[in-house]
Amino acid sequence: MMTKTEEQFEKEIKTCREIFEKKTRDYGTSWRILRLPSLTDQIFIKANRIRSIEETGENRIGDDVRGEYIAMVNYAVMALIQQELADSSTMELPIDKALELYDKHLGSTVRLMLDKNHDYGEAWRQMRISSMTDLILMKLRRIKQIEDNDGNTLVSEGVEGGYMDIINYSLFCLIRLSETK
Repeated sequence: MMTKTEEQFEKEIKTCREIFEKKTRDYGTSWRILRLPSLTDQIFIKANRIRSIEETGENRIGDDVRGEYIAMVNYAVMALIQQELADSSTMELPIDKALELYDKHLGSTVRLMLDKNHDYGEAWRQMRISSMTDLILMKLRRIKQIEDNDGNTLVSEGVEGGYMDIINYSLFCLIRLSETK
């Protein structure tokens, strides 16, 4: 039997995946040309925009914040796929392969969330969305530092864990936003 959190995650993941699939049908896997730092910067742009809207209360271009969290989920999954396919020169993936990899990485990320959620007792439900945005930005700064160090760390997790945390925090924010409608 699924918990409320699992059901809510499943719903938000379905939305993210549908957008990923539609954009893949429109554009193919053109994102395969991007290096990991470029994907990290794309996520940073989205998170920074959300923080700016949170701080100023002003949204001049009209694109909603929900869309930005969805984009962060999808860009982070793309980064995980890019990391897995780092040695592959194949730029274009068939849609079914791209979706298979998307599902694989999102599945691992959800398993991580379930384990952490168990240990932390769903603390995210008491957090402010703005705090989760800040945590996403912190994770991005860590990822950028690791990338600047050519992936070398002394005691820290690599970029994979950071991307997975960004996905989970973004999904938490999507759930919180849907609950406040």
